[in-house]
Amino acid sequence: MSDCEQCMVRKLSALQMLKGEEIKAISGCKITKQVKRGEVIFKEGEMLNGVYCISSGVCKLTKLTEKGKEQVVKLVIKGELLGQRSVIINQVANLTATALNDMEVCFIPKQEILEDLLQNSEFSFNVLKRMATDLKEAETAIINMAQNSVRRRLADIILYLQDNFGKDEEGYLSVTLSRDDFASIVGTATESVIRTLSQFKKEGLIKTSGKRIKISDYQGFEALE
Repeated sequence: MSDCEQCMVRKLSALQMLKGEEIKAISGCKITKQVKRGEVIFKEGEMLNGVYCISSGVCKLTKLTEKGKEQVVKLVIKGELLGQRSVIINQVANLTATALNDMEVCFIPKQEILEDLLQNSEFSFNVLKRMATDLKEAETAIINMAQNSVRRRLADIILYLQDNFGKDEEGYLSVTLSRDDFASIVGTATESVIRTLSQFKKEGLIKTSGKRIKISDYQGFEALE
């Protein structure tokens, strides 16, 4: 089990604002968990007893629509916290968190987080800023959904994946999403995603290998309308 005081990932999250005894307290009560690809960290409607700090890996946050279809809301990487909003307002989780690859997360009990929020104003403000940023990103996504074409929206998410999560040793996106996941994020039918990816391949913008995608022409991708 790693020491929170020495953890580099902590410096990427709101936990960086905690000091001295606060960090020692978290280090003493946290639980480090290994999460396999495809495993659910928590489910929509579940009452959370704490928050999760992502040490490594990537997860997706999803919500079920009225028709029972999974809608991808956000992709979350190391250094971010999961579940803080539900813990703060003492309500069930509004989203489901699922690992997209093997992950390591640190679970921090609810009571410890609440005490730190009440006692450390810098920590509270940092958490608030990150929640405000999430809200802004959600608003931007809604605007893009209404104004941009499927081609542009799909190109944007592929560029986002490479810019934020990087590439593997063969040049493919390090995060692999299903065509259904892409459709959920873009806001279109899976068939439309498959057809658009095929068009991208014909235009020399991408290469694919199974579900994996490699950007062949970054500038061309950016110039799409």
